[in-house]
Amino acid sequence: MYIAAMYIETVPNRTSPPAILLRESHRDGATTRKRTLANLSHLPPAAIDAVRRILRGETLVGADAQLEIERSWPHGHVAAVLGMLRKLGLDAMLAARPSPERTLVIAMIVARIIAPGSKLATARGLDAETTGNTLGQELGLTDVDAEALYAALDWVEARQARIEAKLAAQHLADGTLLLYDVTSSYFEGHTSPLAKLGHNRDGTGWQPQIVIGLLCTAEGRPVAVEVFPGNTSDPKTLQAAVTKARERFGLTRVVFVGDRGLITDARITADLRNGEETAPDGLAWITALRAPAIRALVEAGDLQLSLFDHQDLGEISSDAYPGERLIACRNPLLAVQRARKRLELLAATERDLAIITAATQRARRPFHGRDRIGVRVGRVLGRFKMAKHFTYEITETGFTYARDDARIAAEAALDGFYVIRTNVPADVLAAPDVVAAYKSLSHVERAFRTMKSADLEVRPIYHRKDTRIRAHVLVCMLAYYVVWHMKRALAPVLFADADPAAARAERVSIVAPAVRSPAALRKVARRRTEDGTPLHSFRTLVRDLATLTRNSVRLGEVRFQQLTTPTAAQHRVFELLGIRL
Repeated sequence: MYIAAMYIETVPNRTSPPAILLRESHRDGATTRKRTLANLSHLPPAAIDAVRRILRGETLVGADAQLEIERSWPHGHVAAVLGMLRKLGLDAMLAARPSPERTLVIAMIVARIIAPGSKLATARGLDAETTGNTLGQELGLTDVDAEALYAALDWVEARQARIEAKLAAQHLADGTLLLYDVTSSYFEGHTSPLAKLGHNRDGTGWQPQIVIGLLCTAEGRPVAVEVFPGNTSDPKTLQAAVTKARERFGLTRVVFVGDRGLITDARITADLRNGEETAPDGLAWITALRAPAIRALVEAGDLQLSLFDHQDLGEISSDAYPGERLIACRNPLLAVQRARKRLELLAATERDLAIITAATQRARRPFHGRDRIGVRVGRVLGRFKMAKHFTYEITETGFTYARDDARIAAEAALDGFYVIRTNVPADVLAAPDVVAAYKSLSHVERAFRTMKSADLEVRPIYHRKDTRIRAHVLVCMLAYYVVWHMKRALAPVLFADADPAAARAERVSIVAPAVRSPAALRKVARRRTEDGTPLHSFRTLVRDLATLTRNSVRLGEVRFQQLTTPTAAQHRVFELLGIRL
């Protein structure tokens, strides 16, 4: 067999320019032989380069060939989100080995961030013919239907416990703070046993809903989520969170941080103390007292309001809370806000009550009847939640009312006060640290806002099967996990504060409202970074990244794909994320 290969070789000359030779090499038994076919030294460099490219197998086009961009796909946002997901190792947390189901779940997580929509819309966005970005190309997906996505939801729901255990192993340790809070999301339809009428937080009226409980690290990073029937009260969800942390995550020492409506006296007794006098070793909590409990402390003399004339924080004790610490705080700004809101609500209530009074006294067709008047009065008092601040009398022919000044004054005396209760020893967490831990619940509230807003759109929910509802919420949580890390890395180019330590140093007291660092105030005022790059919200940054496109280009008979050149701002984003484009 005779096999020859042609190539161009540059042969240096001592006293003259190098010779450019077209040569052929072939095997002669065990020996490699070569011969010169032509001397190309006289040709211009462009011609020599063309010959070299032809020998490499490239197809050349004529100078008159026209460049045509056949199609463009938004790509930058896909590259950033998918790259971050892989950098975090979330694909391996879903399953150690690649599979069609894992790929589809990854696609749903990324799509939830870049283009949230229904599973049908997601399937169309992954299909090669109807796609609006490069996500399907990057994951090797060409023909995807909604049924395949539903099957992938079933797959990931069955793996939820393992996924959460991996997240917990990576981000939680014994003695950690666990932030826990709940929210609700309205539900479209009535086919799921999870969809129940309950305390509505979405302002959508009487509509079926589900309740969602979220566990986060002290920094606000999500690690676990649980879905409950829509009629489940907030405190009743606590036991599931405790069981998950202690038994599934194997945490022997953990501090639960929850608001006063969630970690109540009843839940502390039943779920945290298990009906005993004290909590099991290693189980602690940080929560707050409701207004009646604070009033009881004042009446018992345990809380002296005059102590806060010159300070905003003080630790007290009470026989009503044996073995616990009480940290009382007073925020003057909060006191002003509550006083203003109370006056506005009182005025609005009086305005509507006056309308009812006038209706009972009009000469023509007066509004009479004790029951009829009572219904309208109840509607007004219920709307503004001001029944406790009024005294009133309803008769068959009239209605009178007056402010209860004594009760209003009693409530106003506690404006700006809140009391945090905990069983964490002082040598583990000082009083200011306990307050900071309780205030960190704002991280969970921010997570819920992101999941329920246009960023991730956990709602509306149309799934009929409970397993798919749970899987849908899990996908949204995992999407927020990626978003949380992206926002943290991209803080220098977002409106967010990139220097939390400097911001904490500017804060005069842990009780006072949080403030921004000087650098953050400067960049927000200028709406640009120090190097002049425009600032973004996370959502507008995703839209900007989408303008970095992958283009299908045709030049004569040659077709190839080419990315648009990233802008300086886009290049900076990938640099901050530590991802190669």
